[in-house]
Amino acid sequence: MTTPQNPQPFLSLHTAVVLLSAFSIGFVIGVLTYLTCAPVAAAVIAGLTSAGVSVVPLRSLIH
Repeated sequence: MTTPQNPQPFLSLHTAVVLLSAFSIGFVIGVLTYLTCAPVAAAVIAGLTSAGVSVVPLRSLIH
């Protein structure tokens, strides 16, 4: 069984940076929402929403 000489990465560097940044933004927003004494479910929804919404702007801002 031979391995390819130049395998393609699973994610490009651009995609990895955008997703990591979106995850960080979502985590921070979720924690800040939780610290305002909001229910945990609301904090999770706020974090997921902010992470999802931030992907498109980050994609165009990070080149």
